[in-house]
Amino acid sequence: MNTDDINAQYLPSLSVENPEKYLQNSARRSARVRKNMQCELGVRYGKLPRQYVDIFPAAKPDAPVHVFIHGGYWRAKHVTTAIYSHIAAPMVKAGATVVLLEYELCPDVRVTDIVEQVRDAMLWIYRRVKRYNGDNKRMFVSGHSVGGHLTAMLAATHWPNYGRYPANLIKGIAPMSGLFDIEPHRHSDLQETIRLTRKETRELSPMYLTPTFKGSAVIAVGGGEPHLFHWQSLAYAAHLRHHRLQTEFIATGEDNHFQITDRLGRATDPLTKKIIAQMGL
Repeated sequence: MNTDDINAQYLPSLSVENPEKYLQNSARRSARVRKNMQCELGVRYGKLPRQYVDIFPAAKPDAPVHVFIHGGYWRAKHVTTAIYSHIAAPMVKAGATVVLLEYELCPDVRVTDIVEQVRDAMLWIYRRVKRYNGDNKRMFVSGHSVGGHLTAMLAATHWPNYGRYPANLIKGIAPMSGLFDIEPHRHSDLQETIRLTRKETRELSPMYLTPTFKGSAVIAVGGGEPHLFHWQSLAYAAHLRHHRLQTEFIATGEDNHFQITDRLGRATDPLTKKIIAQMGL
């Protein structure tokens, strides 16, 4: 494939008309949720400006923990946790503690650094989530787009390498419209900003890494997304099944790349219900 083909397949700004309207609508819904729900915003897990989490505690102790990681192709500064607060409403109502995870961006840092930051954040959450009514023995992760990539990287992390942490620190994942083989992006218009090396694409492509978690996976993609987003999710689902992990693949209606996350704010949506059920709620 040439650069134009890769851009057409993987850059939603080219395949979705007026993508900003979806982010703006999500931001408005999220502002209402933050106004009406108990939350602690901007809780720091590191020293850099974007190393923080937004936390929506469960009403009762010992709740499962759901961590959500946003996308933005490792470099979109206008995409933040604030856009996705709306996903906390149905999950907290169901009985979970929800944590929205922020991280630094390219070109200020490399993709390798971002992966290490989200690992640091997960360990911070593991150590401290009890004070927010969370049970660190029941931690689940979802993410959208690049957040799906980072979710899958967490699912392939050997946590004992970082200290006295359980190998099965994550109990389930739900990447949406994820990127699991990142080599194509080295040849896209993003490369000027993300500066991927061939070594990084080998080391940071979850499609080719052994998963370390032992739980279940829900792999989702918008039904209306370009076919290589479908290929990425189908291939990753097959990869997890090869490793004998319980894995479900879902294509959601005619959703474009941005519409799929709207579903997470609706308690009655089938995808939301599956993710809530994954936590045992």
